[in-house]
Amino acid sequence: MVQAEVVIDLDAIRANTAHLAERAATRSAATMAVVKADGYGHGAVPAARAALAGGATWLGVATVAEAVELRTAGIGSPMLSWLNGPGTDFTPAVSTDVDLGVPSVRVLDEVVAAARTTGKTARVHLKVDTGLGRSGAAPADWPDLLTAAAKAQADGIIEAVGVWSHFACADEPGHPSIAAQLGVFSQALEIAEKQGIRPQVRHLANSAGTLTLPQAYFDLVRPGVALYGLSPNPARIEAPLRPAMTLRGEVLIAKRVPAGHGVSYGHTYHTATETTLALIPLGYADGIPRQASGRGPVLLGGERRTIAGRVCMDQFVLDVGDDPVSAGDEAVLFGPGGPSADDWADVVGTINYEIVTRIGARVPRRYVGTGA
Repeated sequence: MVQAEVVIDLDAIRANTAHLAERAATRSAATMAVVKADGYGHGAVPAARAALAGGATWLGVATVAEAVELRTAGIGSPMLSWLNGPGTDFTPAVSTDVDLGVPSVRVLDEVVAAARTTGKTARVHLKVDTGLGRSGAAPADWPDLLTAAAKAQADGIIEAVGVWSHFACADEPGHPSIAAQLGVFSQALEIAEKQGIRPQVRHLANSAGTLTLPQAYFDLVRPGVALYGLSPNPARIEAPLRPAMTLRGEVLIAKRVPAGHGVSYGHTYHTATETTLALIPLGYADGIPRQASGRGPVLLGGERRTIAGRVCMDQFVLDVGDDPVSAGDEAVLFGPGGPSADDWADVVGTINYEIVTRIGARVPRRYVGTGA
């Protein structure tokens, strides 16, 4: 193996998507596979293809640039890009039939301008803020956005394909905000219909919503992290998902040192006895959290171990005692058979989303399985 690598199991992504799509189909809902942020660190293009093979019929990305990457790769499925502000060049999206999330009249005006430039009708999904407090028209501004959209649609400049929103606390089953947001969304849909906007797709459910809230499926669900085999809340939501990412590195050097030997910057760790230290070539430049210093779990030589001392820019050290560890041995930071991304999230006080998305481009990706 190379010094360090990320191994992506495309068959796992396909299987996870199939499970989620089957859930959605129980309410006749389609599935949008969210592959933003380079497919949550798994590679947007291969992840998209595996998800489509698993039964997704839509793809979701944040930015126009992410959508263009998929279109350039020859992926022609329905696609939504939703996180684009004023000043974005929307013409590449409109010209390649990428749907656009529209949270305000100002953004709508710029999409309309792009449609006029390309001579094509822009497909838009109007977003209402039902309580998350991020993007989307506030309920007080929703009628104005609908009025502007209805006019542009009547003029043949746009087609209002969708109405959508996003949950704040769907990963906490029973949270009172869930029912409140469903109520606001239903009201927003009623107002839209009164103003002549009858969307083909209404969508609200993210990964957590897809796993726990069939009443929120509407016409389309938008799973993200669950596609990659990770639960949006491992403590509260169980699902038969298979993690797709393994992060591993080989031991570069293993050497004996005496008791009392300082390890890594600052000597925050000292060996208790004569021992073997093993050096792993992954560090915070690769996305290993520096907060994992003295805490991060790693599987090496069949034993689960803890990082000794500080995580450095390019490397960290394990104290393996008297175990027979040698240069070239494999260390698994997370993945099937080793610690999990959730284990890493727990020790550094974050979420599994961040653990997988932060692994840098310097670490090569290797794909296994066909995803087909």
